[in-house]
Amino acid sequence: MKFSKFSQFSLSSFTRFLWGAALIALPVTSFRYFPGMGEGTLVRPLAFYPIALLLPLLVIQLVRGKISFPRAGALTPLAGFVLVVLLASSFGAWLDPIPLRGQDYFGRVIRAWATLVIGISIFIAAVWMNRNEDDLKFSVKWILAGFALDVAWSGVQALAFYTPLLPKVTVTHWQLAFSMRELVKTNRISGMAYEPAWLAGQIATVYLPWLFASLLTGVRVTRFKWLEIILLGFAGLLILATYSRGGLLTAGVATALTFLLVGRAELRSTWKWFVSKSLILRVGVLTLVIGVFIGAGLFLSQKGYIARLFESDAESVEEFVVENSAGARSAYLVSALGVYEESPVLGVGLGASGFYIYDHLPDWSLTVVPEIAKQLSPESKLYPNPKNMYARLFAETGLIGFILFVAFLFSLLADSLTALQQKNSLARYLGIAGLFSWIAIAVYNVTQDSFATPNIWINLGILAGVTAFALESNTR
Repeated sequence: MKFSKFSQFSLSSFTRFLWGAALIALPVTSFRYFPGMGEGTLVRPLAFYPIALLLPLLVIQLVRGKISFPRAGALTPLAGFVLVVLLASSFGAWLDPIPLRGQDYFGRVIRAWATLVIGISIFIAAVWMNRNEDDLKFSVKWILAGFALDVAWSGVQALAFYTPLLPKVTVTHWQLAFSMRELVKTNRISGMAYEPAWLAGQIATVYLPWLFASLLTGVRVTRFKWLEIILLGFAGLLILATYSRGGLLTAGVATALTFLLVGRAELRSTWKWFVSKSLILRVGVLTLVIGVFIGAGLFLSQKGYIARLFESDAESVEEFVVENSAGARSAYLVSALGVYEESPVLGVGLGASGFYIYDHLPDWSLTVVPEIAKQLSPESKLYPNPKNMYARLFAETGLIGFILFVAFLFSLLADSLTALQQKNSLARYLGIAGLFSWIAIAVYNVTQDSFATPNIWINLGILAGVTAFALESNTR
């Protein structure tokens, strides 16, 4: 009896350790040692390693009756989506596309299914490991611990880029120990992610939600009173240092909409505080805020990103898009929708859209988009992809798959709204973070198409888990 209790305690402790390890490993997006994925697969989350160990242990506890499986509403449309993906893959095999650059249909489908399994595993683990408020606090602590490590590594990159204190060669050697990519040659901060845009997207979808929710609610999950505020400041600086317009857009839209929807009371409170202070203090605060915005603008202007938006010689929408480095993405979007039009019900199979994309490229992209020209070159070994999650869903899973995945997302939005309706401050904290994450992910998916990225699963899984177990407890 004593041995059984000890064994159960040890197993529970080990599962929590593995979950914490997964959360702190989130910043590493392209882990070098990831067998079976191929060199062309860049999304290789280190977090999957501890989760691959965690899930079997959770199943063992479930079989023993020690834990229960949460009845999260989002799991139903997700299961339906998986079933449709299976049918779509079978239909795609019947279409039997011509191999492209040494890759055949079954090879691409197996790889695509592997990425989907990775993503869903992360989501299920997040749901399963967050049963109550204590679990929520534990998860957020380790998420923020991972972000703190990412901030530290970004600081090391900054020292290599902008000072003589650390040679780039040395830092590149360190980075290649865990990442598939060396330092970015344009001196853009990428942290532990594969590229700067990935870091910006990660901050906007994973880290900013909890930090922004902490700002609005005053909830602190760490022992250090000002840690969340300090990390929030670093989050803003790092997004700027990536020079990623997509990351800035994602963070900006999510922040603005979340503030508009749930932060108006805090805004009114802040305004009352502001007007109650002396004129000197008010002028000082205004000067600081204006200085921050001007400084951010000047920082971004170093890469000419802002100038290109207003100083354009483009004579058409297509030319303007190409000038602003979005030509390839737009071309692939148009092409993916063309693939969907040919197979609108079930699509062409998960991972198979690349076999058909070149056949549907718009005429304007063939001559004016350098990236397209590079990919069409006979020497190219690149396999094309839609670069847009929604376009990919349409092309590879058809209308049915798209509807089910969107239903899955909206089910999670409902979980967030449910949490926001609670009077408990921690529940409101969870609801705000969930809403922020949902908006950020909705925007982020416009510029990414991988199921393997933890960004689109981790926070919403935590939200779904806490909400499901809370509802389950209330109905007992």
